[in-house]
Amino acid sequence: MLKTFEPPLDMSAGIYMSENQTTAESASDNRHLSGELDLLPCQSGSKSGDLNFANADSECNGKVENADADCCQSEKNSPPSSSMHDCDRHVRSSCSNVSSSSPDWLDPSLQFHVPLVDVDKVRCIIRNIVRDWAAEGQQERDECYKPILQELEQLFPHRSRDSPPACLVPGAGLGRLALEISCLGFISQGNEFSYYMMICSSFILNHSQVADEWTIYPWIHSNCNSLSDSDQLRPVSVPDIHPASAGITEGFSMCGGDFVEVYNDPSQVGVWDAVVTCFFLDTAHNIVEYIEIISRILKEGGVWINLGPLLYHFADSYNQEDEMSIELSLEDVKNVAYHYGFEIEKESTIATTYTSNPRSMMRS
Repeated sequence: MLKTFEPPLDMSAGIYMSENQTTAESASDNRHLSGELDLLPCQSGSKSGDLNFANADSECNGKVENADADCCQSEKNSPPSSSMHDCDRHVRSSCSNVSSSSPDWLDPSLQFHVPLVDVDKVRCIIRNIVRDWAAEGQQERDECYKPILQELEQLFPHRSRDSPPACLVPGAGLGRLALEISCLGFISQGNEFSYYMMICSSFILNHSQVADEWTIYPWIHSNCNSLSDSDQLRPVSVPDIHPASAGITEGFSMCGGDFVEVYNDPSQVGVWDAVVTCFFLDTAHNIVEYIEIISRILKEGGVWINLGPLLYHFADSYNQEDEMSIELSLEDVKNVAYHYGFEIEKESTIATTYTSNPRSMMRS
């Protein structure tokens, strides 16, 4: 995956800090890598085929016409987003094609100490690949994504090809839900903060040639609750579909950056017909701020669809001044939504898992 990019890391600059620095800083959700990854912050799709990352140094409101386009949105069909070219100010970008001179990542000279927290994040990404891009993850997608897609279809029954409604998917992860929404006939933009997610989603969306192209062993690191060795060692083929052939709507894009920083921009006010949050709200330091921004970026009469728990990610952060966490009950979350002008039209509770091993003896 890493060799696909040219290269994603500036090896000559010494990508990793000293061990004591990385251990202290890696808990801040990958920020210790900022400025050193050659990752492209916005990726977009056109009807012509491949999905692309945009050059962060270029204007991002140009027209996407082919796989070599530099810009992250279609000027005609996508909502305005003048700030997209600096979705994440710490990320440098490049639109280079894969080169035969890509480094050999197995070369011992290119192997650095990796903090255990980052190893754990990679394992998490591998499980997310199954959730979003494997046949084995279909049950979870049916439990979580299908109700959202059905609701969008009911709320926007008369979608126009010439002027499709625009839907934002914050916390888009590996991009499957955003892609499925695009295939329904929406201009769909996923937003993701994690470098790990962005690297992987770019690889799957942009570099998949056929379905089931790669084989991974996602449960090989899970040593507990296995019924048999074969369950732990079983292969999984990904992706289960070819993304570029899935029937996306022109204007599909992925934007890298912090949700608050990117969408708190004045250019985003009243831009989106729908906002879909799936397992996202509880990633906030300040959930009230999330809801306020969602209310501001929706058009008058726009729709917010939310699904997910309130397992606040920063609830157990102690002795870190910048790790504030506001943890509201569902009742209070609804009261905050009322305050910002929302009316709840439908509410239900579902049972689901998240990146769960379906053959494990224990599932949450």
